[in-house]
Amino acid sequence: MTATTVFADECAAPRPGSRTPTLRRYVMCPPEHFAVEYVINPWMDPDAPLDTALAMRQWEELKRTYERLGHTVQVVPPQPGLPDMVFAANSGTVVGSRVLGARFRAEQRAAEAEHFRRWFAGRGYREVVMPSRINEAEGDFAWTGELLLAGTGFRTDPEAHAEAQEVLGVPVISLRLVDPRYYHLDTALFVLEQGERPQIAYYPEAFSAGSRRVLERLFPDAVLADAADAACLGLNGVSDGRNVVLPLEATGLAERLRSRGYEPIHVDVSELRKSGGGPKCCTMELHR
Repeated sequence: MTATTVFADECAAPRPGSRTPTLRRYVMCPPEHFAVEYVINPWMDPDAPLDTALAMRQWEELKRTYERLGHTVQVVPPQPGLPDMVFAANSGTVVGSRVLGARFRAEQRAAEAEHFRRWFAGRGYREVVMPSRINEAEGDFAWTGELLLAGTGFRTDPEAHAEAQEVLGVPVISLRLVDPRYYHLDTALFVLEQGERPQIAYYPEAFSAGSRRVLERLFPDAVLADAADAACLGLNGVSDGRNVVLPLEATGLAERLRSRGYEPIHVDVSELRKSGGGPKCCTMELHR
């Protein structure tokens, strides 16, 4: 198996009403030390075969995909003994000049937070705050351009939502996750378009009844995913407002996105998914 990227309708003329992408700044960490050595989510099985070289090729293709789209990718050096450091989204939430670091629930990942803090400090970020509550960063925080959607239920403490509001100075909407397979917000929801009228995609069954009502109220035109989309971590996507990077298997979601004027781009993340990750898990965004 080799890394695969499929650019949907790459050479087609823009359709009426097609959307406009915006250039993004991403942070990634290569899976040089990737392995499944412990179990901290239902996707992980230390006894299952794993190909670290293939995981690296898939990661490199994901990075190249962003770069082909014109986005900037900065790379944090991986560290021995931290096999999940590839999932950079879990280690920081950045809005403007402010950075809220991470504090992991699992002790196996705890050291990742300090490596990312040092990386931010070394690049001139002066407003870096490390949280007092458990907070798994963009794993459970999704910035819409107006609101910070914040997940809880399995990893991030609900009290961390108030801390994020204080540190980042943005309004926070709390959402409760109820299915352990979708243990982070970014496994069940992602932002398609930021701004005054943001758009999201999500899997309703991953959320509590009250949280579903909140999402319906805030995003009545959201793209809804089904169980098949969720089961391949199809909601662990990355959008620039037009191009949407998705796992290769998320074909149903891709069709729904295409009907709304988005351009799905499929990538193979099959090895990374063995640790419960996908495109978004590998991608922290530096929001302006």
